[in-house]
Amino acid sequence: MSIRDDMPLLARHEGDWEGTYTVVDRDGRVTDRHTAHLTCALPGDGSHDYYQINRYTWPDGRTEEHHFPGRYLGGGRCRFDTDRIIGEFWEADEHTIYLNWVYKADPSVRLFELIVLSQDGNHRSRTWQWLKDGVCFQRTLINETRVRDGSTRP
Repeated sequence: MSIRDDMPLLARHEGDWEGTYTVVDRDGRVTDRHTAHLTCALPGDGSHDYYQINRYTWPDGRTEEHHFPGRYLGGGRCRFDTDRIIGEFWEADEHTIYLNWVYKADPSVRLFELIVLSQDGNHRSRTWQWLKDGVCFQRTLINETRVRDGSTRP
């Protein structure tokens, strides 16, 4: 079976998303806020099974762009292994994708993410829990809206 068949929820995420990332420390104080534009794709050309591009913009004009090519492992699991992170993700239920990854520059930092897709497929809520040596030191709260459906990709 294909990734599209085995991971139908992931396929529903295909397209472009815009939203806000709010980072809070363990006491709930906001330490960062920025906007993001993400592109999620299931390329059919065999280059990658999944491909995500994250573009971040801060109020001071600073920007970052990160690419996350993924490989389908079978059994409903995908893996990222980039110069920056290594991790896996899978569908936890019909609305939720679960990810966990570590930063290669500091393997003591592990992130756990839940992505929940709305019933209409046009809104996502995401949470990242950041742990260093097993202790949570911050969380990222993300709200996104679909701005382009993946079925309209050229």
